Amino acid sequence: MESDRQEGISEYQDECEKHGPFTGRLFSVLGREIRGGCQSCGDDRRKADEDHAEKHAVMLERMRMAEKLGGAEIPKRFTGKTFAGYEASADRQQKALAACTEYAHNFHSHYADGRCLMLMGKPGCGKTHLAAAIACHVVTETKFSAVYRSMPGLIQDIRATYDGNTDYSEGDVIHTLTRCGLLVLDEIGATKSSEFELTLLFTVINGRYERKLPTVIVSNLSPKELHTAIGDRCVDRLREGGGIVVGFDWESMRGSL
Repeated sequence: MESDRQEGISEYQDECEKHGPFTGRLFSVLGREIRGGCQSCGDDRRKADEDHAEKHAVMLERMRMAEKLGGAEIPKRFTGKTFAGYEASADRQQKALAACTEYAHNFHSHYADGRCLMLMGKPGCGKTHLAAAIACHVVTETKFSAVYRSMPGLIQDIRATYDGNTDYSEGDVIHTLTRCGLLVLDEIGATKSSEFELTLLFTVINGRYERKLPTVIVSNLSPKELHTAIGDRCVDRLREGGGIVVGFDWESMRGSL
């Protein structure tokens, strides 16, 4: 304490209403004495400040995640879908779930390789559930962005730009879809494609292919039917680099009338 006294610092005894007797530090600054106060009270204030900062950080993170999920435009029905919520009792269902879970959990590796994933087969088997779960995982657990679009919705987005009443252009839509970290394209081949639709689909898939970006395709078609519906050039680009195909060939999980 000798050096402290030389620097104008000493101790004093006092009692805190909350913590009882304590030894405080007395600072002499420019002829004035400043009492340091109860150290336990100071610790309480620091802890309260830390708790407030932590809660604020959590709130900001939730807002960031909400914004990212909103930007992904995952349909409301599928926003909360998870891998844990996917019913997989049969062996084929478990294999499909395992393949999609692996793709999401190792997305950094698949992203680096530009590896695409194709979920194909019968309707009502949970393809969109798993595709949405992949997109949600990418958005919330990685640094990458993800965007979901159904093919009919994408076409509607593009056509809406033609009347000049939107605040975005066709180029803006293409730019977003060809540059996001992951693109999920649902309902591929759901209807007979026009030349316009085939050109649009090739533009998006080829744009991502050139940038080596992964795409998840969801379709009720078989692999052979997909070639006919969207063309060999699109399929070849999706398959290049070890593109993964997961089949869904069991009865609908939605039940029957």
